[in-house]
Amino acid sequence: MPYYTKMGQLPKHRHTQFRRPDGRLYCEEVFGTEGFVGPTSTLYHIHPPTQVTGWTTLYSCAPEYVETSVMRMRHIKSAGMKPKGDPVTGRVILFGNSDCEMSVCTPAEGMDYHFKNAQGDECIFVHFGAGTVYTMFGTLRFGPKDYIVIPKGTIYRMVFEPLKGADGRPNPLMPYGKFLCIETCNGSHIGPPRRYVSKATSQFLEHSPYCERDLRLPELPLTFDEVKPGGFEVRVKARDCVHSYHYDYHPLDIVGWDGCYYPYIFNIDDFMPITGKLHMPPPIHQTFEAHNFVICSFCPRMLDYHPAAVKVPYNHSNLDSDEVLYYVEGNFGSRKGIEVGSLTAHPQGIPHGPHPGTVEASLDATYTGELAVMCDTFRPLHPTKAALEIDDPNYPASWQGEHFPKLASGQIKLNGVHGVHGPDGKPIDRQHTADTWAP
Repeated sequence: MPYYTKMGQLPKHRHTQFRRPDGRLYCEEVFGTEGFVGPTSTLYHIHPPTQVTGWTTLYSCAPEYVETSVMRMRHIKSAGMKPKGDPVTGRVILFGNSDCEMSVCTPAEGMDYHFKNAQGDECIFVHFGAGTVYTMFGTLRFGPKDYIVIPKGTIYRMVFEPLKGADGRPNPLMPYGKFLCIETCNGSHIGPPRRYVSKATSQFLEHSPYCERDLRLPELPLTFDEVKPGGFEVRVKARDCVHSYHYDYHPLDIVGWDGCYYPYIFNIDDFMPITGKLHMPPPIHQTFEAHNFVICSFCPRMLDYHPAAVKVPYNHSNLDSDEVLYYVEGNFGSRKGIEVGSLTAHPQGIPHGPHPGTVEASLDATYTGELAVMCDTFRPLHPTKAALEIDDPNYPASWQGEHFPKLASGQIKLNGVHGVHGPDGKPIDRQHTADTWAP
């Protein structure tokens, strides 16, 4: 995390005696990264966090990738995915590699256990639904369009509120909500782009599209001092398996903590898009980064304001990255046939860009209302069998057809803009030429 914070009860000094009301010591835990030379937090438990039993391996969570030698553009339609599992077991991995995994989840039931991802950080984008994440660092209330960043090792339980349809009854297609999850599996951590953070103070810099004020940190309630017969189950993701172990006491028994390593929420509507006179490249949408991949937010924004600007993204070959976009809402101006909940995948080395007819159609636009989340990776991404089951096989051919139809009788459109040429090859004088059709 970019800055220090604290919550609950703390002793004056680290690693000193801190006693409970009954005179016994609280149990201090240093919770840190990178061999304790990276970000850390210090937590104070009512009970020793080492008192666990069980250690049962429940199931493998290693993704099985298919068509690893196939390189083509894909359109994955997740809107029709049926609800399954809970906010952890219901995650369906669609793409991944040795650096990250991307899954979509439409939970059908709640969690009756707590969960810890001991393999990597999680960035959860909530598309639909609202609820609460109860973590060892405190409580986080979430809603639509929230990014929930949960660092590696954090114990938590995600509780969705039931969704209801227009008639007030439970929604059978989406009982609780839906989210996209991007998690690291290479030992790196998800954080703000380094170019937006001061090297000297870790403060967000003035050119950053968001800052500390936009982050929502854990709140009370923090401490759960409970015991129950049979204990409390905590499931741990590690070594490509999910394991189960049990506490005799509630795992969220922390009375206070401080440091720079904790979960937080950032709402995508608080991202302040960077715009320009001409079309800006995708890195200006970057929101988070980890080793070998970035996460970007394409938000509603004013479009390019040069009088001759082409408003939709230019054709491009990102030669070092695979690109996956998750479409949230709005009119996706450079794409046809895309729906809410679609994921498009464009592999490195293959040019992609606007669909036929979208360039001309966008020239008079001044604003775009589209909202999408993008993950760019620096190693090739591979689909899973689940992705192929909802893949649109016709998507790679969607660029076929005339992109710039000829007008009747050789007509052209005079934009009335300096730098645009007429049929005689001479520049059009914008002061004397209206935006009209001319022979």
